[in-house]
Order: sequence, then C-alpha cells, then structure tokens
Amino acid sequence: MVQGTGSGVGKSLIAAGLLRILSDMGVRCAPFKAQNMALNSFITRDGGEIGRAQALQAEAARVEPATDMNPVLLKATGEAGCQVIVDGRVHGNMTAKAYYAFKETVWESARAAYERLASAYDVIVMEGAGSPAEINLLDKDIVNMRMARHAGAGVILAGDIDRGGVFASLYGTVSLLDDYKGLIKAFLINKFRGDADILMPGIKMLEDKTGIPCLGVLPYLATGLSEEDSLALESQRLLYNGRGLKAVVIRNQFISNFDDFDPFLHEPDVELVYSLRPSEILSADLIIIPGSKNTVKDLLYLRETGAEESIRKAANKGVKLIGVCGGYQMLGSVVKDPYRVESEHGEVRGLGLLPVETVMDRTKVTTQVEGKAVNGPSGLLRGYEIHIGRTSGDLNLFSLKRLATGEDVLDGQALGNVMGTYVHGLFDNDALRGRLLNGLRARAGLPELEPVSYSEIKQKNLDRFAGVLKENLNLNFIKKFLDIAP
Repeated sequence: MVQGTGSGVGKSLIAAGLLRILSDMGVRCAPFKAQNMALNSFITRDGGEIGRAQALQAEAARVEPATDMNPVLLKATGEAGCQVIVDGRVHGNMTAKAYYAFKETVWESARAAYERLASAYDVIVMEGAGSPAEINLLDKDIVNMRMARHAGAGVILAGDIDRGGVFASLYGTVSLLDDYKGLIKAFLINKFRGDADILMPGIKMLEDKTGIPCLGVLPYLATGLSEEDSLALESQRLLYNGRGLKAVVIRNQFISNFDDFDPFLHEPDVELVYSLRPSEILSADLIIIPGSKNTVKDLLYLRETGAEESIRKAANKGVKLIGVCGGYQMLGSVVKDPYRVESEHGEVRGLGLLPVETVMDRTKVTTQVEGKAVNGPSGLLRGYEIHIGRTSGDLNLFSLKRLATGEDVLDGQALGNVMGTYVHGLFDNDALRGRLLNGLRARAGLPELEPVSYSEIKQKNLDRFAGVLKENLNLNFIKKFLDIAP
C-alpha cells in the first residue's frame, strides 16, 4: 500500500508505476483505493463511477477498470458536503457529520470490494488518501491504516521533498501512528531536484530513529500523466516558442474531469491555459467551458467574476467555444433545478449561446458511449457520460449508443462556432481532435498537422515512469515482501 504524508505527494502515480512494473513481470495485479475524494471520475463498462486515478492505475496494470477498485467515491458539492458514491452508484449527498455516522456501512462495502478484488488477482497495489496521521480522524479512517491492517498490506510511506520538511513529515507521521507503526515497511522520498547523495545523512538518521528503511529517492519529474487534484492545474500551463494555438479552459470553482483536456498538452503547437482572465479568454483560439460538480454555482460564478462577458465577446468574434457536460448546460438558455439538486436556485439564466435548456434530475446518467458525428465524418468516437440533468432542444451533434443500457441517443448541439456535448473523453479521439485543431489552424493561417496518438503517448509515459521507479527504488525489497522471485 502506498500512503503519503499528505495530499499531492505522488501516491497515485507511484501506485500506477508499481502496477506497470508488476504487469511487465507477468503478475496479475490490480489497483485499489477504498475511498477517494475527487472531482475527476471515470465510468466503467457497466456504468459504475470510480476515481480517475484508479482508471489510470488499471490501465497501468493492463486490466479493465472496475468499481471494486474504488468502492467509495466522494465528490464535493460545496456547502452541502459531498455526493457519496458507493460501489459505483450514487447513494446521496451528505454533510461531513452525516458521512462519519455512515462510515461503518461504507467500510463494509470497501472491505467486501477488496475481498472480491483480492480473490481475482495475485497482487493488489493499494493507495491511501491524504495523510494517515490525521489524529482527529483516526477512528473514522477506512482508507489508510485500517484498510492496510485488514489486507495485511505492507505500507510504503511517501513524502514530497519539493515542499520542504520531508524528514519531519515522515518521522512525525510514524510518531503519531504508534498503534500502526509495524505496518509501515519502508519510506520513499519523492520529487527531489539535484544530487540524491546529499540526502544520505538525513536518510540514515531517519532510518536509525525509526528502524524503517528508505526504498529510494525519486527525481522531480514531469510525467505527462493525468493529475487527480485540480491544484496541479496551476503549474500545468505549457508555453511554446513561435506562433501557435491557444486553448483556454475556463477555471471554474467546481471544475471536474479536467483531464478531458490533457491531449492538448501533447500537441506540438497548442498552449493550454486554465484561466478566468479576460486577456486570456479574449486572446484564445479555442475556449472550453469544462464539466462542473455544481453547474448552477459555477454559472453564477462566471457571472460574478465577469468571465461571462469575456466569453460572450470572444464567441461574438467567432472564437471556437465548446462546452463539455456542465459547460454544455451553461451554454443553453436556462438551467432549471426544480428539485434543488444542486442549489437553492430553482431556475438560472444560462449564457444563451445555444438554443437548448437543461432540467436537473435526481437520476444520474453514468455510461460509456460510442458513436459518430451526425453531420460529420463517419469515424467512430468513444467517451463517457457523467451528469445529472437532461438537456433538450435540436440535438444535432452526435449519434451515440449508451453501452451500459444499449440506448441510442442524440447528444449535443452545434451552432456556428459554438458547440456543447455531454461526452467526456471527447478529445482522446485523435481524429476528432485533429479535425478541430486543423480548423483552428486554418483560421489562424497556420499549417495543418497530424494529431498525436494520445493513447500511445500515455503508454509511453507509463513505461517511462515505471523505468524511473526501477532505476531509483529498491524493488528487491518489494519483491521479497510479495514473495516474488528477484
């Protein structure tokens, strides 16, 4: 089990790297995270919802993502607390206090999911959440030490040296976990810049004080793999020399599934920016309003910040504007919420850039989809839907089959330079992304380019990161613990 001294230390990607190494060795392996809190989610083949990180880890392990890999998912909704998803399905919205009272129920779900997964695979690489040493919450924890103890998992405790204070964080975490100290089998220091030999005196002192060995030191690395936490967006902007395209993703408060736009990061002439600044929006070649865990609140936020006015000005100038999921709902004439699913507003005026309207419903649509453009090339596109709300109007963009139900539906609308769709993962489709960008290049007087193969890039990045782990970690320690021949 990979745990960390806090959020953002690299647990998810370290787990993914270990899974790729094990898979390369021919070991049947799978990821598991008892409880995840994230707005980036993925839909499994049977329509269940799990954290996006576990989907990436499953890809690293070369197995199909399943709800047992992340049986409890929490999605923050604002003051109301979190939407609680258990075994891939929405259980309901809960405040923190109500959820803690519900913990034993979700613990049973998590435990049962782990047992099913463990019976199907030889090795499970588990991931913790946040810090295991939140001493005010230890009795409520189901994702860190309690799950490690239940599974008999050895814990690798990772710390982020780039933030500073890594030795204090590692030592302090162990000191606060006396009842669980025996579960922590090794330390790992992540995101180091420079010569790792400089750390050796500190590592030896840490090992002497705790009796716990350090597996190694990982360098600071731009992995090119999807981040789970939206805090990572602040450092994700890439700049290019020379003239190219600028894609601006509107930085909403409740932005979700922002990994939808990762493929643009790998296009050689595209600059990807997450922003609300008028100067960024008005200088864009492409503007995207992303998904949102609270469409109504984020729509009002655009209005309050003045971003709505900038978006309108850009659209009126002919800039390509795309709304995805919640962003699609915002583009319509109105968002109605008669059951107060998202807020106390029964009805909110939309941006009015597409002649559609949305009514929020209590039922959540979660399904993988495949289909084609209604009035475009016949190539197959794939993605998935995650939304509460039904949008009506002259839907003319995509003809889709919902794989979870077999239902055939029309999705989205295109009107001039504005389009909206419910399909997440849309830009993972290389041909569609290539046509979109080449249309923008033609408008900007730039030469056409072949789209990159995003799936190949992901696999190469997983292999590259696994290679970094092999070079810098004592993998024989892990193999010995797992009883795998060196």
